[in-house]
Amino acid sequence: MSDSLDPKELKVLSDILALVLEEQTGQSEAALSALRARAQRNKITGGALKNLFTAIAPNPPKRATSTASPRPRATRSASAGDVQLERQRVRELSENLNKLDMELRNVRATNASLKAELFLTQQARAETQSLLVAAQSATHTRFGLIGMVLLVGCIAGVAGGELFHSLKPAPHHVPNAVYLH
Repeated sequence: MSDSLDPKELKVLSDILALVLEEQTGQSEAALSALRARAQRNKITGGALKNLFTAIAPNPPKRATSTASPRPRATRSASAGDVQLERQRVRELSENLNKLDMELRNVRATNASLKAELFLTQQARAETQSLLVAAQSATHTRFGLIGMVLLVGCIAGVAGGELFHSLKPAPHHVPNAVYLH
């Protein structure tokens, strides 16, 4: 990606980015819209721009000879140390971001699998409850039916016994009939 942009283009982008961070809102908004227009014209997405800066950060391109006055040596070495510290910090933050992104993906995958497991468990619970209700209603019907049959059988037995005794002729002379009553 860094091969597709020449050093002049990088300088223009860095100048625009510097203007975006200015405190004067008019300049920063104009620079931001210019940056958007340049990115759209070059068909560069935000992710590609991020990758470009990540690729440039460890290996900055050599500066073209500029007409600006060079900085003093002390400032250059001090700023070089600061730049190295900032590059290290950016590298660490990028590594942390990648690590957190992987953890987030793992958590999302775990969450999806747990949701699927919860759904299956809820379905199994619903099936078990419907089977339990069916078993309970069948048991109550069976016991009620058996009780009803026993009651009808007792009533029919008593009624049949009385009918049998009422149709049977009474004995005329029984020698010990006094003791039978």
